[in-house]
Amino acid sequence: MTAPLTDPREARVVIIGAGIVGCSLADELTARGWHHVTVLDQGPLPAPGGSTSHAPGLVFRTSPSKTLTEFAAYTVRKFGALRVDGAPCFLPVGGLEVATTEARWADLHRKAGLAASWGVRGRLLDPQQCRKLWPLLDETRILGGFHTPDDGLARAVPACRAQMARAERRGARFLARHTVTGIERAAGRVTGVVTDRGTFPADHIVSAAGFWGPVIGALAGVDVPLLPLAHQYATTEPLPELAAPNSPDGGLLPALDDTGPGQEAARPILRHQDRDLYFREHLDATGGRLGIGSYAHRPLPVDPFTVPAYDDAPAMPSALPFTPEDFAPSWRDSAALLPALGRSRIAHGFNGVFSFTPDGMPVLGESRALRGFWLAEAVWVTHSAGVARAVAQWMTDGRPAIDVHTCDLTRFEDAQRSPAYTEQRGAQNFIEVYDVLHPLQPIEQPRPLRTSPFHPRQRELGAYFLESGGWERPHWYEANAPLANGIRLPERDAWSARYWSPIAAAEAAATRERVALYDMTPLRRLEVTGPGALDFLQCMTTNQLRKKPGSVTYTLLLDEAGGIRSDLTVARLGPDHFQIGANSPADLDWLLRHAPDGVSVRDVTSGTCCVGVWGPLARDLVQPLTRDDFSHDAFGYFRARHTYLGHVPVTALRVSYVGELGWELYTTADLGLRLWDTLWEAGQAHGVVAAGRSAFNSLRLEKGYRAWGADMTTEHHPYEAGLGFAVRPGKGDFTGRAALSGLDTAPLTRKLTCLTLDDPAAVVLGSEPVLLDGAPAGYVTSAGYGYTIGRCIAYAWLPAAAAVPGTAVHIEYFGKPLPATVAEEPLVDPGRERIRR
Repeated sequence: MTAPLTDPREARVVIIGAGIVGCSLADELTARGWHHVTVLDQGPLPAPGGSTSHAPGLVFRTSPSKTLTEFAAYTVRKFGALRVDGAPCFLPVGGLEVATTEARWADLHRKAGLAASWGVRGRLLDPQQCRKLWPLLDETRILGGFHTPDDGLARAVPACRAQMARAERRGARFLARHTVTGIERAAGRVTGVVTDRGTFPADHIVSAAGFWGPVIGALAGVDVPLLPLAHQYATTEPLPELAAPNSPDGGLLPALDDTGPGQEAARPILRHQDRDLYFREHLDATGGRLGIGSYAHRPLPVDPFTVPAYDDAPAMPSALPFTPEDFAPSWRDSAALLPALGRSRIAHGFNGVFSFTPDGMPVLGESRALRGFWLAEAVWVTHSAGVARAVAQWMTDGRPAIDVHTCDLTRFEDAQRSPAYTEQRGAQNFIEVYDVLHPLQPIEQPRPLRTSPFHPRQRELGAYFLESGGWERPHWYEANAPLANGIRLPERDAWSARYWSPIAAAEAAATRERVALYDMTPLRRLEVTGPGALDFLQCMTTNQLRKKPGSVTYTLLLDEAGGIRSDLTVARLGPDHFQIGANSPADLDWLLRHAPDGVSVRDVTSGTCCVGVWGPLARDLVQPLTRDDFSHDAFGYFRARHTYLGHVPVTALRVSYVGELGWELYTTADLGLRLWDTLWEAGQAHGVVAAGRSAFNSLRLEKGYRAWGADMTTEHHPYEAGLGFAVRPGKGDFTGRAALSGLDTAPLTRKLTCLTLDDPAAVVLGSEPVLLDGAPAGYVTSAGYGYTIGRCIAYAWLPAAAAVPGTAVHIEYFGKPLPATVAEEPLVDPGRERIRR
């Protein structure tokens, strides 16, 4: 992952881009003892003309993403300690989001819960309290607001100056007016950066070029999936109403003693997300103006390859001419919320360029195709210092201290990396930046993109599809609606009823009572072969794989610090042939980075498919289709074999993620439809149903099966995640083994814990705060209704002292504390009799 040097800090680093990310990274690296850091930019310093140079500086920490919240929290802490010319680099004016619709007001309650989960201080306010913070507000138009007093404004250019000065004192150099024209490489590694003013040798190159990221990536032959888009920002004429406040609310607002250097604002950043607007003050000694940012206009994509150089741009490369016709509706909406604007007008405006990715997250990490080439792209000022720290840790220690899998450059599927996909999804993310988005809400376009061979039959059965990783994934089937008649379920609130159907309860019951078919095709399948395959996988994973062919093993991928990178199901199909059930493209990338010569690691997902056949009648369905013995004695749990079902060759794995008897049945994609039809026809006599992901999630929660990326990440080790059974230190060395030494017997400080809600009608969805004695003590990782037990199940990280069965807690859901109880897991079939029939 790092340059092959005795001490990585002796490596030569060239950072491309002296915006807020590049300056922050230079500061973080030099603080860790890196001695040879050069930062290049094509523009003048300290404001070279990228997004940083015009950014309004908003820092809001609350996000559905714990990672983004932690990035922003570090940005606040770091910039809050920086000063330039006696002025602060961060103004803790706070943030205020207001609601003008019931949907937004409900969402602010949800956001307050997210803030509590991630440790952000905030509270909900009524309209009168909001007006005390912002006297210009028409309080009759709002239902309330969410106030986060520790958020505020980052003064990005001064923060760059402060960090440049510190990094330079430690030996870094910053070079303006250097346009990068090439990336030199040899033997798959970077060797240097070519500019119009010379070549700079490099062991590491970091592209922190912002919306120029695709340009730098093209020079390196590395795809950078981001789309630059223009976002409108305007400032008003001076407003008398923006005179400096003096704590009119009795404590909500800090008094403004002066408007000296850097004191650009006093009132909270105001967000009117129902109209895709935000507002911030621009104060000076004579008064103040209001800055207005809008995401309400049509997407305005920008080709990064055609952006003019600094000296050729009218203002700066990232500030395009203002288009008043696009801003006109936003001006009317602004005046409606803040009537004083009706007596003012726009004095200045521009269309500022920012980066958007297909999923709205940053793009971070080192390219496997070109070692030593790093990306720190699509990063806004909000998250800049946090991202820089994570990348610096990654380069120095081999891993960030926090989980960044949702930002990893490897996360996108090949089908999601086309320019057309990046442009379409990037533009949609611009449109949705302030929308109320449900955690299950799928993208609308482009769909369908990836479909399993079973898709025609699923459509005939009325499948309701959601999307993940580009795959169309059935969540339930309308054909099963009659089975839901007579099943009594509590009525759901509007939020939890979205992307849900009571049909899921019928499908879960059919799985527990009869047999069901599940499309498991989107489960990633890797093939590892070669004479050294076993030794390689033994070194990479935690469990004992040195078993006879035909064995199946649940195991973990760890990083060097013992954090859980992924969980895998490994089937040994031959002496040197393994099939792996994995989670994401990052698993493939990780194995390929470490695979020795002679070992082949290949993704076979797209050429294969899988049906899960599960339920107490699964053997009755499958056995007549094959001449092989599928009895428990002949084909035990965690075993695999090649066989034929009817005319179809399959690889059958006796595993179950739903806690019932059954098999995962794999075949090639060309035979997938025949496999489905064979199983479907044979299953009619047994009451077979097609079942979707909604039932699947309910059943796996009842069994206590973990979902990587939600329940555990690199921030957690196996013992606290309840996965110590998958670790075999005695087998020999493996990645992360040393870090786990002693943890199996050491007292835990936290634990992934099973909770059940006391009220059978209550439902939570995930990321809610868990309250102990009325105070936040943890957060929900994943949740769903357990149809077998008749109540909602939530897994949560809690202090170990509270993770004792019978402990009473509360889960805050849209502002309401719902009683819950720590439960012994698993909730269904603790003796595992069902899967071992």
